[in-house]
Amino acid sequence: MTTSSSDNFFAGLKSIVDSAFPKTCPMCGKTYNNEDAFINETTKLNNQTGLKQSYDDDDHTIVELYRNCSCGSTLMNFFGDRRDTSEAGEKRRAKIGELIEYLITQGLEQDLARTELLKAIRGEKSEVLKKIKLPKN
Repeated sequence: MTTSSSDNFFAGLKSIVDSAFPKTCPMCGKTYNNEDAFINETTKLNNQTGLKQSYDDDDHTIVELYRNCSCGSTLMNFFGDRRDTSEAGEKRRAKIGELIEYLITQGLEQDLARTELLKAIRGEKSEVLKKIKLPKN
């Protein structure tokens, strides 16, 4: 996985405990100073994402991320969701939901509508959205 695709794939994760870093491999001693280094300097497990949903002591959803150190040892860290749960974040998600529904009425499948809308939000080009008349506001 390249750095840019790793960045996109894991963009919604954040380390739950700041004290998780630096993380040191117990087998070879390599140190990962932060979550970016942990994700970008390790490799995925045998064609798997290495993600496993779990729950913390308060029954909140967490993600366990398993990665291989360059020595081959498997390392794990706990992550949470970066989702903005504020009122403003909820409004943004509602607006995105409305736009996805509109794109579906214009003939797009839901997954494609979401993917293309997220591209536009990130400032990437969307050939699909260029062909659709988007609503104002």
